[in-house]
Amino acid sequence: MPSASLSLAEARRLAVANQGLPGRVGATALSALRRLGYVQIDTISVVERAHHHVLWTRAPRANPGAIETLVRAKKAFEYWWHAAAYLPIEDYRYTLARKRALAGGERHWFDRDKKTMRRVLDRVRAEGALKSSDFEAAARSGPWWDWKPAKRALERLFHDGALMVARREGFQKVYDLPERVLPPGVDGAPPSERELGRFFVLRALGAHGLLNLHELGYLRSARVKRAIRAALPELVEAGTIVETRVESLPGNYWALPAFARLTAPRLALLSPFDNLVIQRKRLKALFGFDYQIECYVPAPKRRYGYFCLPMLWGDRFVGRLDPKADRARGRLLVKSLHWEADAPDEAKDALPDALRAFAAFNGVEYRPR
Repeated sequence: MPSASLSLAEARRLAVANQGLPGRVGATALSALRRLGYVQIDTISVVERAHHHVLWTRAPRANPGAIETLVRAKKAFEYWWHAAAYLPIEDYRYTLARKRALAGGERHWFDRDKKTMRRVLDRVRAEGALKSSDFEAAARSGPWWDWKPAKRALERLFHDGALMVARREGFQKVYDLPERVLPPGVDGAPPSERELGRFFVLRALGAHGLLNLHELGYLRSARVKRAIRAALPELVEAGTIVETRVESLPGNYWALPAFARLTAPRLALLSPFDNLVIQRKRLKALFGFDYQIECYVPAPKRRYGYFCLPMLWGDRFVGRLDPKADRARGRLLVKSLHWEADAPDEAKDALPDALRAFAAFNGVEYRPR
């Protein structure tokens, strides 16, 4: 039976506070990454890419190169989480279960071309870190299904764990052997099923405040989902987490017993790939905010714009803004702006300052018309 009960407003405040929002002046890119557990990598650059944007909303002093600095300093690394992502280096061992499963034959979207993989790995071992463009067979870029054999082999070796991404150059991955990428002393012991379940539960609750079973297992493998389900009763029994209900929402939720507190509201312009909004069903259930990124929607069918940003005020989503960093002219353009019907005047009054700060982060200026 649930040992606690939360109102919907309390649940929203808990979710936002655990995300490190609004951003704190003293926060760093590394502290924000550790709080979130990961940031999703994205290629769209109409404004600063998502992995820069997400960290900046939590650590306002973090510049767009902060995550690459952490990678080069061996404090963060790149791997596939539910999508391509940067993770804190201390979480490296929890990627090993997926790597070993893939290396052992688990299905992947790239088949194992053993001959090409062996040739590619031998070159990296002998020559040092290499990009796909260093292989003649991978010279032409394109959609993943059109990649040349060497490029597919590099990606398969990366997913299997035989290679890591040492850094990116012009957004192109540079691959190297794990022993040359990992810092000394990193824990490389594969976790047990029990450790894996505990990790995913505690990591997720630390970042999101409270989650139901579906949300805890969001886009995870069947193995991880089983480990999560097994970990929950043990963690509840130990008092490490609490089981709770949320007013008007079905089913049980789990949370950490020490609740984070939400500070005074400040208008935040979030990335479409922000950790707070990436689970769209959770976003609608908990916040009543029905959001869809429209860059994948045909232009005539878009309602809010190509890359509209959800706008957060305290624990409420108050609008959507479609911006573009016009780098050639050094200006931030607001292509469209849509407020929710109940958006407070304080949030609207805060928008010019929020846009100026966002423009500065993008290396441009905001000049109202």
